[in-house]
Amino acid sequence: VAAAVAHEAYAAGVATELPEPIDLFCTAGTLRCEALAAYNAIMSPPSGEKYTLPPVFGTQGQITQLLDPVMAERFKDLSQHGKVMAEYVWIGGTGSDLRCKTRVLSGVPKSVEDLPVWNYDGSSTGQAPGEDSEVFLIPRAIYRDPFRGGDNILVLADTYEPPRVLPNGKVSPPVPLPTNSRHAAAEAMDKAAAHEPWFGIEQEYTVLDARTKWPLGWPTNGFPGPQGPYYCAAGAGCAIGRDLVEAHLKACLHAGINVSGVNAEVMPSQWEYQVGPCTGIDSGDQMWMSRYILVRCAELFNVEVSFDPKPVPGDWNGAGGHVNYSNKATRAAETGWAAIQQQVEKLGKRHAVHIAAYGEGNERRLTGKHETSSMNDFSWGVANRGASIRVGRLVPVEKCGYYEDRRPASNLDPYVVTRLLVETTLLM
Repeated sequence: VAAAVAHEAYAAGVATELPEPIDLFCTAGTLRCEALAAYNAIMSPPSGEKYTLPPVFGTQGQITQLLDPVMAERFKDLSQHGKVMAEYVWIGGTGSDLRCKTRVLSGVPKSVEDLPVWNYDGSSTGQAPGEDSEVFLIPRAIYRDPFRGGDNILVLADTYEPPRVLPNGKVSPPVPLPTNSRHAAAEAMDKAAAHEPWFGIEQEYTVLDARTKWPLGWPTNGFPGPQGPYYCAAGAGCAIGRDLVEAHLKACLHAGINVSGVNAEVMPSQWEYQVGPCTGIDSGDQMWMSRYILVRCAELFNVEVSFDPKPVPGDWNGAGGHVNYSNKATRAAETGWAAIQQQVEKLGKRHAVHIAAYGEGNERRLTGKHETSSMNDFSWGVANRGASIRVGRLVPVEKCGYYEDRRPASNLDPYVVTRLLVETTLLM
């Protein structure tokens, strides 16, 4: 409307120049024909003169604003005639990107074994060459779909090269892709099953403005007030993005994710949720699906989620993926405290191995400041949030319990981290 008024003033001679280019939050293809034709018809410019608006541009976040989620609600309760929509979710070629697509099933599957093995174009995800692009999706876990509701489901799958006919006529089994970290984790958890490893993962993340890629609510090209009032805060000036957090929490609970809590973090626009306790491979499965649900919720609010371990340089807290861990030995009455000390000693000896696998860019976070340990030195202590491993204050008192590995970054692969913890403390 502002553009039309400005152009009308120019055409009438009231204004001496055309307005500056205006971002119309639209794709060029949908605007150039219809909108300009309508403008020329409405404004009735002098014969032989046609006014054209500046080139239109838009980002993904801006384009999302063109779609109204409320409109989709009109179709949500339509009958599916017994069919079930299964959203297959898997990890893509970067090892951190989540991909998904829908398969319509003839009925509700009773277990994950009832789900069909599927495939996708691995050349489009960076996981296969174009001339041999088929990648298998093997279903591993089922969750209720909080977006479609009803009997519809989310299916967590992992990725494999498909079976092949060998020269001897036999058929090879599916081979896990290099980005399939679940396969090795599942093997380790099977070996350690008698030890009953439990995990509780704290997932920190930062909510970003989809247009500026800057933390939501921060001044453009500027900074909010210093850290202090934001951790576990309430109020519009401190708790930024709570609607997304609440939606994600409810969606995860509906899906069957064992979310145990949420809170605002030290840096404004940074939040945390916890998943667990979960046993064995279920921890990694639930964490990956909870991330998928988070980015899907963010779509609806037209914001983005960053798992970068240090999204803003300087005097701001980074984002971690702390892993709380216990097993039968550490939970044993009277002897658990001694077992914890023994396991922490083992972790110290393999510090470099763990650090190398605890998240890309973690060196920007593990500086010894902002409640982190030094990346180069292993340390542990009771109630010490500046240590590599933190032990809760009650553990020495009760002589059993769990400990927290504070080294993993927010972009950790939970399959890799939980596998390493089990291998180092129980299997080596």
